[in-house]
Amino acid sequence: MASVIKAAPEGVAFYYPKDPADLEGEHGTVIWHRPLTVESAIVKPEGASTPRWRNELVLYRSRDVRGNPIAVSGIVVLPDTPPPAGGSYPVISWAHGTVGSADPTAPSRDEDEKSKPMNAYPHVLLRAFLEKGWAVVMTDYEGLGTEGPHPYQLGESEARGILDIVRAARQIFPEIGHCFQIVGHSQGGQAALFGAHHAPSWTPELDFRGVVAVAPSSSIVDLVVGASQHKETPFDGYAFPGLFLTGAMGGDPTIDPRELLSDRAYEVFPHLERYSRGRLSESDSWGGLVGTDIFNPRQNPSKSKFFRQLERMHPALPIEAPVRIVQAAADTRVLAVNTRKLVDQLVFLNGDLVEYELYELGSGVPIVPDLGVHFGTIKHDIERMIPWLEGHFSRP
Repeated sequence: MASVIKAAPEGVAFYYPKDPADLEGEHGTVIWHRPLTVESAIVKPEGASTPRWRNELVLYRSRDVRGNPIAVSGIVVLPDTPPPAGGSYPVISWAHGTVGSADPTAPSRDEDEKSKPMNAYPHVLLRAFLEKGWAVVMTDYEGLGTEGPHPYQLGESEARGILDIVRAARQIFPEIGHCFQIVGHSQGGQAALFGAHHAPSWTPELDFRGVVAVAPSSSIVDLVVGASQHKETPFDGYAFPGLFLTGAMGGDPTIDPRELLSDRAYEVFPHLERYSRGRLSESDSWGGLVGTDIFNPRQNPSKSKFFRQLERMHPALPIEAPVRIVQAAADTRVLAVNTRKLVDQLVFLNGDLVEYELYELGSGVPIVPDLGVHFGTIKHDIERMIPWLEGHFSRP
């Protein structure tokens, strides 16, 4: 799997290789990398003797769902502590939540003001992993930060980004081991379950131990149908049907947005590639639509194709390793009723490999300013998540 690693260009050119030959090679191999010292790096708590762990920005090879070679960006972070005696660092592959589909919102770039809180808050969990002595890798996903559209919640695409960055990290740092687990939140929770499903076949040389999905997105068809029946305006949830369309078009490029969308929704369709999720939710973009006027009311081939792709985004999948699902009852972004249905489906498919942690109303999940309980669940679960992960890293 070894390949020649080229010198990394400076600035935003890092994300856009110009030579098609740079994409040639096995998925999970490194195109280039460089130290990451900007705001998107994971820093230590105030008062630490050194300000940050070693953060490395990486561009690596992957494949889209049709097998075409692509470049995907991400971050690799090493703990300060040496690897376990006679061993190597265990790895957490982190799958981030929704920031949009515009390149500046990618967590490793973090150039959009409205996305910064969503990119920064999970660092409280990622720091806990590093303090345990685990390496952390974080994909930006296909098309987020890099060339081409981001196929939002197209599960197989997300899975490849999550898995290939583990390979890439091991090429940069030989002290990183082959034993890894996946943790994700919201969109990343859904992505994590797809990564867990595909791990044995996509990266068979790695030792996949388990997956934690916090408030995982699910029941996508129900979400889109619900939004299409909503009459309130402005409403920030209207950004999501547009984002789901980017993922559906990644799975089926014959979907025609002009045919699928209403005239008003088609006017704001170009915003998906330019604006963050927060910006899309404003009243002069998708947030200013009326749900009943997002889609063309007439039946058309693109509508049927769109819904077939949405069904494929649902993360009820066979998984060969332990699964832990985490949800707060008070979450208004990902609803507990949908997560309960997902858990029941996962248990049907995977039996006692599946565990469910539901934080009931009044259990103390913090309401994070501007981000709510949906993000507060990340911090609230740390004390229970870490021992669960540690147990699966330590088993034979």
